[in-house]
Amino acid sequence: MKEKKIREKNNWKKEMALAPGYIIVGIWVIFTFVLIGWIILASFSTTREIFDGNIFKFATGLHPENYVKAWKTQKVSSYFMNSLLYTAVSCTAVIILGAPAAYVLSRFKFRGNGLIQNLFATALGIPAIMIIMPLFSLFSQLHMNQSKGLVIFLYIAVNLPFTIFFLNTFFRNLSVTFEEAAAIDGCSPMKTFWTIMLPLAQPGIITVSIFNFITIWNEYFISLIFANTAKTRPVAVGLYAMIQSMRYTGDWGGMFAAVVIVFLPTFLLYIFLSEKIIAGVTGGAIKG
Repeated sequence: MKEKKIREKNNWKKEMALAPGYIIVGIWVIFTFVLIGWIILASFSTTREIFDGNIFKFATGLHPENYVKAWKTQKVSSYFMNSLLYTAVSCTAVIILGAPAAYVLSRFKFRGNGLIQNLFATALGIPAIMIIMPLFSLFSQLHMNQSKGLVIFLYIAVNLPFTIFFLNTFFRNLSVTFEEAAAIDGCSPMKTFWTIMLPLAQPGIITVSIFNFITIWNEYFISLIFANTAKTRPVAVGLYAMIQSMRYTGDWGGMFAAVVIVFLPTFLLYIFLSEKIIAGVTGGAIKG
């Protein structure tokens, strides 16, 4: 009984020491929920109700037509499909290219291995703004600007260093006994990777894919330079164009509906895959 009382007192002291952190996190969570809730309510309101501050009353009822107008009239459907194309193709290609590269760098010793890893690590620290303008000049001379294929290529190139760096650490922490057992059974290194090591790295692959999805879906600067036409704009650039048009149309309800549509995929991703994100991040720090 005495031991239990001592433990309870120690735990209470630890909780009190963490209280300021809990308060800060609690305030941040409340602020975030209030902000998101206000945007959702505004998306079902009229422009007059938004400016009068009456979005909580719904005096004229709900207005789901704001979403219909945003989807069709404001071309959100086109921007949404463009972003979906960029994100799906880029994330898939990054994994197909990055996973084998990370596995080779983590498992095989060869001349230049350390240099290649250092180059990928260095690439993580290079700001995009330093390489975008030279690339814009180069692709302008090649007459390749405002192309969906070019945007996908740039997204793959920009996100590949982080993917390789992340998966390299993950593969390093997987036990080599799996590969040794496969080698005894006569599996080649390539077959061992695709049939054994890649499935074992699934938590890390899912986590890095989610990070890449969120990064590409919300990316603005590259798409502003290389995909700023009506046919190639993703949601980030398209949403900015919509906000600018609000100065003339005044359809603020439709604008907030568009914000919700753009925000929804990443929000659902966090809601349903948060456990996998945590498992993937922490799994890379645990020895297999």
